[in-house]
Amino acid sequence: MNKRLYILLLTTIFSAGVAAQSIDFLRNSELVLAGGAMNYIGDLNNQSVFSKLHAAGGVGLRTRLDNRWAVRFEAAYGRISCAKDYIARRNLSFRSDIIELAALAEFNFRPYGPGATESAWTPYIFAGVGVFHYNPTAQYTDSEGNVQWVALQPLHTEGQGTSLYPNRRPYTLVQICMPFGVGVKLRLNKTFSLTAEYGLRKTWTDYLDDVSKTYVGSTLLENEVFEGEVAARMADRSGEVEPGFVNAVGIKRGDDALKDWYAFMRVSVGVNLETLLGWTRSKRCKL
Repeated sequence: MNKRLYILLLTTIFSAGVAAQSIDFLRNSELVLAGGAMNYIGDLNNQSVFSKLHAAGGVGLRTRLDNRWAVRFEAAYGRISCAKDYIARRNLSFRSDIIELAALAEFNFRPYGPGATESAWTPYIFAGVGVFHYNPTAQYTDSEGNVQWVALQPLHTEGQGTSLYPNRRPYTLVQICMPFGVGVKLRLNKTFSLTAEYGLRKTWTDYLDDVSKTYVGSTLLENEVFEGEVAARMADRSGEVEPGFVNAVGIKRGDDALKDWYAFMRVSVGVNLETLLGWTRSKRCKL
């Protein structure tokens, strides 16, 4: 689906849903605090969905439109990485911190809410649109043996923007994603709730890991890229595993037919806003 069409569709759904409901915002809204793990699926890890997990967290606001529908707005932070390429000779690796902002719609399979006729728990599905920032980096060892993390995007490791590859544009570090997934909600009482969910993020970039197309050779990078020697080293690291080995120009470095994904597994606590503000006011009165 075209990205612009998808964003327009989601915006319309959210706008119509909010406008169609007459709700008591505070009573039907909750602050959501989440913690869990994040991982990635892409050119350096297409073997395991649950490998290379890193701690992640988020904070958001959920508003119940009725006992079936809710909307959620949130910010999340986590890390993705792959320190050991599943194709050993490539020896490529990366890590990247992810900062995500998302708007989500949730559908409950059971009537869910605080009322006597509503269920205290329900499975649910969610989908939405988000924007995220990432910045793939990798460890570089200089001639003196000093190890440092270097950002890979400025190195143009696949010849982006060079004279031989003018159609390979440097990728941007802010991208759109489509979050979707499943979960379970449990209302403990009128104040607190618990949720557990697993969500995938479809992206429209193949460069979460800085790997997508082909090797371009060290000569081009050394001559046309700023810090060309570092770029050449980071573009082809196979010689670190097999001394003297160099991949020929044009050999596949990644698979540009498939875009990269990342996932967020989380458990969250929801606190009712009306109760939360009541606590705050109570403390102020005591002071």
